[in-house]
Amino acid sequence: MTTIEHTDQMAAALELDHVQSHLHPEPSYDVEAHPKPTGLEEIWRFTPLKRLRGLLDGDPSDAHLEWKDELPAGATLTTITTDEAKAIGGIAPLDRLSALAVQNAGGATLLSIDGELDAPARITLSGTSTERTVWGHIVVKVAPFSKATITFDHVGSATYASTVTYVVGDGAQLDVINLADWDDDAVHAVQNGISVGRDAAVRFFEFTLGGDLVRSSTNVDYRGTGGSVDLLGVYFADAGQHLEHRQFVDHTAPKTRSNVEYKGALQGQDAHTVWIGNVLIRKIAEGIETFEQNDNLVLTDGARADSVPNLEIETGDIAGAGHASTTGRFDDQHLFYLQSRGIDPSEAKRLVIHGFFNDIIRRVGVQDLQDRLLAAIEEELSTVVGTPGAVGA
Repeated sequence: MTTIEHTDQMAAALELDHVQSHLHPEPSYDVEAHPKPTGLEEIWRFTPLKRLRGLLDGDPSDAHLEWKDELPAGATLTTITTDEAKAIGGIAPLDRLSALAVQNAGGATLLSIDGELDAPARITLSGTSTERTVWGHIVVKVAPFSKATITFDHVGSATYASTVTYVVGDGAQLDVINLADWDDDAVHAVQNGISVGRDAAVRFFEFTLGGDLVRSSTNVDYRGTGGSVDLLGVYFADAGQHLEHRQFVDHTAPKTRSNVEYKGALQGQDAHTVWIGNVLIRKIAEGIETFEQNDNLVLTDGARADSVPNLEIETGDIAGAGHASTTGRFDDQHLFYLQSRGIDPSEAKRLVIHGFFNDIIRRVGVQDLQDRLLAAIEEELSTVVGTPGAVGA
């Protein structure tokens, strides 16, 4: 059987075996297939709809973010029509905002990867105002057996809804590093759809530090056996921020693997984080292995973390499946151990928090981004434990 024939069979299976669930609505590019939410729906009940600044109304706009890119050989950017973007395939919108983003973006930006990149492909998206809505549609197409690292860096002020579709070819290796380092007034809602080819491997990193409200939905399916996905995230919410991350891993092929690991910290009055994880293991997905985990560290009173892991299993033939969630304050044993070694209490707290996040940050593999993330975490900590070496910290 050729790779093309196998991929076609898997695509047909996806169409024939749709599973009805309130946790993952049926994908569709048709906006009318996604009614305007009331806030009572399962996929919207944690989102403060009034803070979306009218995004759900879907008013067209010709506003744009400023793009800056650094592309090594093997990576190219082009503009394509909406119909051309849909024809590439991938996961269609699963909610109203992502469908509106496709409808109103006026076409799509296509990032094509072919071959092994010798440096990361870097894209920076900057906003200067929240007054006008920006709609975005990005497609990332990775050729079979390619190897690449891509960074998306979001900065500035914006009211932005986007759909980003990844189609990863057979045998390819892709790392995506997605930074939401917005100014405090930004609103960003995004759907990331990742389709993984046969024996392909994807690591998708999310680092969410800024913004008034950020709602990120990341959805995965498999277009062949042997695919592997790691979804890794770090978020840090300050007073008044709402940071929401949702993952849906749809095991649509046998012998596939997924691992989801998100870590968050909260500080300040009305800081709110939401993590919703869901893994669906279909009847066809025999011999798969999956695990999802979310850990939250609440640093002050007045902050709230919601964490809901889910597993839906339709076959008894699996290699392994599990999920876990924790929410708590500083580990007193860790603090006691460090202080018993003569470390100042504030410095001990700093070390515990850095250790909490570093396990994910160190896996990024891009040194300047790792340094930037560590510096950003340190800046966040300054309001809770003071600056390093400060008198009385």
